[in-house]
Amino acid sequence: MSIYTDEGYKNRKEYLESLAEEYGISIEQVRMAADMLGPDEDFDGLIATLEDMSLEL
Repeated sequence: MSIYTDEGYKNRKEYLESLAEEYGISIEQVRMAADMLGPDEDFDGLIATLEDMSLEL
């Protein structure tokens, strides 16, 4: 088990893809932000970053 499966996703890849769809941001941009922040921020800092990015669109 992992935090991703605990949250209902198969893995981190599926989680990031769902965020891209949810926030209307390309998967490439989501991956870049996720790589910069690291996995420890996937459910906190990454969400805040994507929210900010989606407001700029």
